[in-house]
Amino acid sequence: MIPWLTAPLAYGFMQRGLLASLMVGVLCAVVGCYVILRSMAFLGDALAHAILPGVAIAYLLGGNLMVGALVAAVVVALGIGVFSRRGAIKEDTATGILFAAALSLGVALLSTMHNYATDLTHILFGNVLAVGAGDLWLTAALGLLVLGAVAALYKEFLLISFDPVLAATLRLPVEGLRSAMLILLALTIVISLQTVGVGLVAAMLVTPGAAAYLLVRRLPAMMALAAAIGALSSVAGLYLSFYANIASGAAIVLVATGFFVLAFLLAPQRGLLSQALRRRRAVTAPPTGEVEEA
Repeated sequence: MIPWLTAPLAYGFMQRGLLASLMVGVLCAVVGCYVILRSMAFLGDALAHAILPGVAIAYLLGGNLMVGALVAAVVVALGIGVFSRRGAIKEDTATGILFAAALSLGVALLSTMHNYATDLTHILFGNVLAVGAGDLWLTAALGLLVLGAVAALYKEFLLISFDPVLAATLRLPVEGLRSAMLILLALTIVISLQTVGVGLVAAMLVTPGAAAYLLVRRLPAMMALAAAIGALSSVAGLYLSFYANIASGAAIVLVATGFFVLAFLLAPQRGLLSQALRRRRAVTAPPTGEVEEA
């Protein structure tokens, strides 16, 4: 068992990939808890795809692809906030409009390139095994920035997630906090691109948090458990990709999905099996007030 665990770590790219996967797994899981609570799964997926025009423009100009992705994600996130401010249109409507526009612009720009299929594959599908030392430092710095912001604004984010009316009554800057949450979500997506890619980053935002949501009831516990599931999924998925010779991002998401299925079935209160057992007990229990024979 020990050689099976240590053999992949003999390679430098596996060591770097493991560190990157751990950081991304924890970061996506923590931020993803707000995504679950605020029903922002579609927004996360939209922001992930909305980075395509930024990537395409950076590629055409010979710039840094991650910087291009970050600029595009922040612009779209702020645009969603502007369009849906004061209830002019709903957030999901604004998300759908900008998602389609950004995706179309990205596809249009990519269609002008003849070799994007090979050059941009790691952005679209992720390639954690190609992470370099510089990528690790950038991931760590941005990840700490996001987690620090989440910790500093924890109470405010909690209030606007559960009771935005009370937050407005307390004169909290609701729109500013909402925009800050969108920007943190955009940063998280950009950080995760190298690991799981555009197509799978939404899954890492939603799946660990959804599994934790089924198991615990308080947000701090949900964040801690989601981070543990995200980290374990990342490590197990990376080992699975190494030994099964499959894409690392897909393997990580599949492992996380496995944890969610287990939670969906076995959670003590919300699990499918526990609910079925309670229904069966309710059916077989004697009526209230009925006196059993001695």
